[in-house]
Formats: sequence, structure tokens, C-alpha cells
Amino acid sequence: MRIPLDWLREFAQVPADATAEDVLADLVTVGFEEEDVHRPADGLTGPLVVGQVLSKEPEPQKNGKTINWCQVRVVPEGAEQTLTGEGVEPSGVQGIVCGAQNFEAGDKVVVCLPGAVLPGDFRISPRKTYGHVSAGMMASMRELGLGDDHEGIIVLSDLGLDAEVGTDVFDLFGLREQAAEVNVTPDRSYGFSIRGMAREYSHATGTAFTDPAAGVTPPAADDAGPSVTLADEAPIYGTDGCDRFVARVVEGVDPAAATPPWMAARLRLAGIRPHSLAVDVSNYVMWELGQPLHFYDADRLTGGITVRRAAAGETLRTLDDKERTLDPEDLVIADESGAIGLAGVMGGAATEVSETTTRVLIESAHFAPVSIARTRRRHRLPSEASKRNERGVDWEIADEAAERAVQLLTELAGGTAAAGVTDVGRRPEPVVVELDPEYPSRRIGVDYPRERVVELLEMLGAQVEDAGDVLRVTAPSWRHDLRVPEDLVEEVARLDGFDRIPSTLPVAPPGRGLTRAQAQRRRVADVLAGGGLTEVLTYPFVSEAQNRLFGSATEAEGAAQRMVRLANPISSEFGWLRTSLLPNLLEAVRRNAARGFKDVALYEVGAVFLPGESLGSPSNEPVGVQPSAETLAALDAGIPDQPRHVAGAFAGHEAAPGAGFAPRAFDWQDPIDAALAVGRAVGVELTVSQGAHQAFHPGRTAQLSLLDGTAVGVAGELLPAWLEDADMPARTGAFELDLDAVVAASAERVVARPLSTYPASTQDVALVVASDVVAGDVRATLAEGAGDLLEDVALFDVYEGTGVPEGHKSLAFTLRFRAPDRTLTADEASEARSAATALAAERHGAVQR
Repeated sequence: MRIPLDWLREFAQVPADATAEDVLADLVTVGFEEEDVHRPADGLTGPLVVGQVLSKEPEPQKNGKTINWCQVRVVPEGAEQTLTGEGVEPSGVQGIVCGAQNFEAGDKVVVCLPGAVLPGDFRISPRKTYGHVSAGMMASMRELGLGDDHEGIIVLSDLGLDAEVGTDVFDLFGLREQAAEVNVTPDRSYGFSIRGMAREYSHATGTAFTDPAAGVTPPAADDAGPSVTLADEAPIYGTDGCDRFVARVVEGVDPAAATPPWMAARLRLAGIRPHSLAVDVSNYVMWELGQPLHFYDADRLTGGITVRRAAAGETLRTLDDKERTLDPEDLVIADESGAIGLAGVMGGAATEVSETTTRVLIESAHFAPVSIARTRRRHRLPSEASKRNERGVDWEIADEAAERAVQLLTELAGGTAAAGVTDVGRRPEPVVVELDPEYPSRRIGVDYPRERVVELLEMLGAQVEDAGDVLRVTAPSWRHDLRVPEDLVEEVARLDGFDRIPSTLPVAPPGRGLTRAQAQRRRVADVLAGGGLTEVLTYPFVSEAQNRLFGSATEAEGAAQRMVRLANPISSEFGWLRTSLLPNLLEAVRRNAARGFKDVALYEVGAVFLPGESLGSPSNEPVGVQPSAETLAALDAGIPDQPRHVAGAFAGHEAAPGAGFAPRAFDWQDPIDAALAVGRAVGVELTVSQGAHQAFHPGRTAQLSLLDGTAVGVAGELLPAWLEDADMPARTGAFELDLDAVVAASAERVVARPLSTYPASTQDVALVVASDVVAGDVRATLAEGAGDLLEDVALFDVYEGTGVPEGHKSLAFTLRFRAPDRTLTADEASEARSAATALAAERHGAVQR
């Protein structure tokens, strides 16, 4: 929102010497973020004066162009030239070459004398051109930086101006004025007006505020005004699309009347290009009061006006000269011929005010913000009117705004207000909020006495009624955002001063912090990072084929797999939500390897999306209707399960090579070790058994399970054929665990086992078993059979060859025994080992070597 300072001074006590920066500094204190400062004279320096063309001599050129050699008077006749400098004629008559053709002798124009500097550092000086010495320039709007018009030079009569020769152009066009620009948030729509910003300036500075709406006294409504019918009989958004419509007519308007310079200067400074007097008046009133208006050529209307929803297939040519097919949700202004405007957004071309209009019908209405916003978005038709209407305008000033427009049209265009005032509809009920007067102090941490709270709310424009324990606060009609006590608390804090709020950080209540699950997940991340893995964060979007390959270990058996498809994917290739972390984690490995980083170990903790039998809701209420409890329950039931997983990937070597050092290549054991480390981090023992997964190597895949046998993950080397097709490093390993399931299986409290101070007794055993017996099963059997004295059992060798029968293998284990209260004897350790080997013989047919 641009705020011309001279306009602001009409309604607020802004010091005469205040700059735009000063105004911005004051408005910041009441919550308006500064955006920019605008000064039309930036880059433009004098002398710029009004000149009168005394003679115009056309001179055709060889290139087909015709230039004009002109004599231009720049001081009043008989007066002395007070300006000096190279090229400034003492006589006050300058010889100027001009290529424009839109002027004649006798016209008054804008003259840039030698010494002037135009935007872009274009310096004016005497120069020889087309056989003449041109001492100055007659300027266009674009050359002065005042607009885009470059079809010809500025002729004052075309703008309805008549100034004395020699008049300073800076004063004539208000070029020394300045504007402050602030950012207005959507909830503070009243800020899109000089009225609103003047009120806020008074709040910021404690100075007086003069309401421009209070200075306008509209006549009472009667039955003699234009016919207007509100026919939005079936409101779509739970409220009438238009609840108030004021219409006035001004007759005898001079269609040739020009916009006065002061109004054009203010509009330009506000960021609005002057157009014609009628259009400029409507924009001026909208900027001043915040109420959008629309003007119709009353002679082009057919019958009375009706506000209704569009008919299916109805069309309208809007002011931007585009034919638009309307939607039945669109609120339109119509007459007997059909739709003549998109309500609150843009008018129609058929009834627009033109250069022949003498009778103007003024529309000043209050529309439902949601309806306007949806129409604007549907037709991609932003406008200054829709920006205000979709945020909400003051419903109380529709008649004042119409009367203000009538005043300007009668004053500036010679019109006459026609008899009759139409004001149909109803004013919305004001919002009343009950506020505990002590609530602002409790919420903000600043002592606001009851009297101060009442004072600040009344300063805001609210009506405050003392109802004993509470204050009954009636929000002003221009504040649509004040709905609940917290809104009022914010206003109390804002108007009293944000700088009064202490910057003390609150003390967190004791006993709160990370939840148990959060702490466990953080511990897992720390353990993996400490093990040398690098954390990555990838997108959850994958292809259907990636989900099929990595999402289910049973997919190869033809089992159905459910997944979530995106309605608006960022890429058609990746139109699904992941059911596994591995696809994009492995893509990160491939991308690193392709860029020369071939030794990588990555991990990720994130959610996967596993829909159940239902996905989404079969039905929903229309837009603008609050969903029922049943609909909300159905929506909740249709949300896919989103457990957190942890996954890791390994490729290349565990370290960089060095002199005399050959690093070990990652293999299938590394992802298994990392997965086991995750379990240990949360106090859960994971068991490893032979597994199967369509994305992993058939013989190098481990299933990771809880002690009760529940499978929670997979680890091992990936399928070589897939690695080759995907251009991945050979022998890439990976693991993935359902982290939520692992955390849920962990104990509430992990109790550390006391360390024994007695020596350990270590014994080895080598067992011959069939080749298809899994070493992990043998290890588990030995641990079970050895009893409580066993501290650890580890496989240290697997042998097939001479001395071992064909179809068999030798598994060598180290068993470490220790007692917590004594030194074990060799016989006790041997007895425990014998029990372990006996159980292995019974279950697996193991024979000692």
C-alpha cells in the first residue's frame, strides 16, 4: 500500500518536515512492515518549466522523418529570464528541435531547459541537430518518469491544465511529494486505504485522527433511486453474496472534463495510472476510504440491476476485453440484457463509462469475501477492487463512499446528483467478543490495568461495555479480523507498544522435553553418525516401479501392494509416495558415485506411507460447509499409516586408500552390523536369519527380527543385475528397519548388567554341519545350550574342503564363559560347552571336528 504523504496529512497530524522514512518508522511500531519509499523527483532535477510554443516549422528530412523547429517562450512575456547557464536565452525564448507531432503553436508544454537532468542520467544541454542548435527539450510523460505515455509530448490542455508560462513543473505536477509503501497483511484489509493508514498513524504517534468518512453526509435512502434487487437466494458460502448495495446517479457529466493535476499526481504517487476523470474518481475514493466503487454508463443499462449468481454457460466480456465463460458460483451484476459485471472483481465492457458518457450510475456495495476471492482465482483476474473485497471492507461506509464520488463528479465534471438514493440489503451484525480484562496481562506478560485495556480498545474504534467480570467488546465495522479474545489481546499489545513486551525467554516446565520415542530416534541417528554414516534427507516421491521393487518382500510372490498416488506430482515419473526409504537413498548413492565420490555410507530416518484398506473419504461436504463428525472420522480413517523407518546404504570402501594401506571394501556384513547397532542403541536385541527380498542378492540377504520372531527389516547386498541396470556401484549393500516397531519393542528403562571382576574362561569348538544349515541358527543353539555362564559366542571361521565331508561345512565358534561371583574352573566351562554342543548335535546334526 502506497501512502502519499500530502494525502495522509489531510487526516493525520503528520509534521510538515516528516519524510517517508519517518512515517515508515512510526507505522512499524504498530505492526506494519516497511516496503519502499517513492519520490517522483528521484533522478529528475530542474530547471523544468511550463513553456508556450510560439512557432512550429515542420522540416522534412531525407530519412522520411519530419522534425519541428520551434520557438518556445519559457518566461512570461515582458519578464526577465532569471535562470542562467549555457544555452539559456536571456530573452526567455528557446529554440528547440522536437520530433513529436501532437502539438501546435500556442500550446503550453513542459520544457526541460539546459542544465536539467532526466531519469537515467539524461542531461539536457545545447546540441546541434538537424542543422539547428536545440537549447532544451519538450518532454513526454515517460521521459519525466511519470508514466509510460511516449506517443507525444505533454500538452497541458490535454490534461485540463492551464498554467502561467514559466511555472515550475515540479510544483505543477507535485513532483516534490513522496510516498511511503507498507506491506498490508491479508487480515488487516482496512490498511488498504488512506483512511485506515491515517488511523494507524494516529495510534502510533498519539496524535489526532480525522475520519474522512465522517466528513461526508449521505442523503437518506428513498424509493426514487435506481432499481436494485438482491437475488442471491441460495447462498453458496453460508452467507449472502451481497448484503448491501448502494446506487446513485449523476447526470450532466462533462465527458471531456480532465482529471485535475492534484488528483492525477496523488494517484500516480499511489501507484495508479490516471485514465479518465470518471475512472480516476472511482480509484481516488477507493484509495481514500477503502470502499471499491464501480461506475456504469447509465444510458447503456437495460432495466434495473439484479445481483445474482451466474447462469450455467453465461458469458461476459470484461473491461480487459476478454470474453469469459462464467461459473454458477460467480456472483454477477446483471440487468435485463444479462450479466454486466463480475461482482466485486471487474465490470463488463458493455456498460463501461466512455468518452461519451454523461449519466453515471455509481455502485457501492458490500460483498462476501469468500465469494469474491473464489471468483477472482477462478478467472485469474486480480484487481485493486478484488484485493479489497476478498479481504473484507467496512460495510458501514458504502453510502458515504457513494456520496463522496457524487461530490467529486459534480465538482470536477460539472454533473448534478439525480434525485433518489438506493440502499438495499442489510448491514451485517457486529461481532461482540467477551474479554476478561486480566487476560491480556496473563497472555503478554505486561501489566495492563483494566482502564488501560478499555482505553486501548476504544482507541481502536471498538465499543466497550463493562459487564462485571468481563468486557463486552463490539468490534468496529472495519475490523473483520477481531473474532476471539486472543485477537483483542493482540490489539492491546500492539497499540500499547510492542517495545514494552519483555524479551525474557519463558522457562520450560520441568519434566518435559523429548518424548521417549523422540529420544530413541535421536539416539539411533547419533549411533549411525558416530559409525561413520552421513545423514541425508530425500524426497518422499518415487515411481510405481520403485515401490514395487523395494516396498514389499512378498511382491515377487504376486502379493498385492497398496500405495498412495499423488494428485499433483512434481513429476509424472515420480507420482507415488514411498513405501520404502531405499529408492531415493540409493539414488543419492548413485549420484555421488557418478560425481566421483565412490566410497559412501549414507543413512536416512523418515516416514513411509502405507495405506490400509480405505484411503481418503468417499464423500465430503461442499466448500464453505464445516465437515460433520462422521466425515472427519472417515477422513481420519483414510489417512495412510506413516511409520518411521531407518535405512542405510554402503558402497565402495570403508576408508580412503593411503600409502601402504589398502582399505577394506564394504560387503554384506556392514549393513547387518549397522542394523544391529540400531537395535543396541535402543536396547533391543535383533536376530539375524536367512532372508529373501526381490531387490537383494538371493544368498546375501538377512532378515532382521525381534526376539518374538516379528520381522522388522532386511539387510544385505543388493541384486547384482539391478545394480548394473541402475548404474550403481557393484556390491552395494543396504538395510532398512521399521524404526517405530523397534522403538516400541524397547524396554521403558534399560538396566545395565553389572560387570564381573572375575576372569573369563574361553573355549573354542568346531562343528561340522550340512552346508544348508544356517550358521546363525547354530550360534543361537549354542547360546541356548551353554546356559547362564555363557557371556558371548562368536563365529570366527567357516571351512569347506579337505577333511570335511562333501556337502558339509565346518563352523568354528569361540565361547566365552564368566561367573559373576567366582572364578570358573576349567571343568565348569567344559561342562557348559559340552551341553551347548550336545544341543547343536540334537537339533542340527552337528559333529565336533
